Amino acid sequence: MLLTEQKDLKARALLLGDRLDLRLFKLADCLATTPLTLQVNAEGGVAVLFRYGVAVLFGVSAQDEISFLDTLKPLLTNPYQTPEIEEMDIHAGRSSIGVQSGAVSLDVVSLEKLQVIADALSKNLVLTLYEKKVAGEFDKIEPLAQELATHGRVSADTKKLLSKIGSMLLIEHRMVGRAEIGDKPETLWDNPHLEGLYASMEDEFELKERQSALDRKLGLISDTAQTLADVWDNKQLHKLEWYVIGLILFEIVISLIEMADKHLL
Repeated sequence: MLLTEQKDLKARALLLGDRLDLRLFKLADCLATTPLTLQVNAEGGVAVLFRYGVAVLFGVSAQDEISFLDTLKPLLTNPYQTPEIEEMDIHAGRSSIGVQSGAVSLDVVSLEKLQVIADALSKNLVLTLYEKKVAGEFDKIEPLAQELATHGRVSADTKKLLSKIGSMLLIEHRMVGRAEIGDKPETLWDNPHLEGLYASMEDEFELKERQSALDRKLGLISDTAQTLADVWDNKQLHKLEWYVIGLILFEIVISLIEMADKHLL
């Protein structure tokens, strides 16, 4: 049975790695290119692939999924040992289009509608992953800020703190540059009538609100780490100043001893 003829199917999204190299796929083998959409099996199962490491499968059996994901492994950069996964039921033949009770209702299944659903699912996975990473960084950097507030000093060195800043900048780059979390899917350019479907998916996963919250946390962590790094640098600078003063005093003492020896002679 073709996918477009099915009344019920399952969407299964997997965040497999940092990046998925899609350049090796031949255009002739694709159902669509923006985003890259492929037919997985003879039963009409479809995969929508995103370069930020997400594959969204529609109507694909567990066995076919394993076989298909094996073909993607050579194309992955930094594959995750345990991928993030999101599943969603899709029901066709409904009078209205939207998301209700965690499932998508469609009048009919079409390739463009699946691409819109895949876009929202993939962005949800990326946000989920980075929310976990940012929460972990919060847990690490909070004791340093508490130490500064309580004792007026920081035990971590500049290298570690700058590494945290770099990690946050990298997450921002991936969110904005690769996943384009805040942008609408390209499918809507040619299919503006699907705006309502994407808006429903966006609301279901709270994409805008979560991105805004994540941006604030990223900024806070970066600012905190930068402040702590500045405090550490100032501490090291003060140490250096004391070393210089000590050397000057040592030179003065040596000079005075030499002068005293000359007078004695």
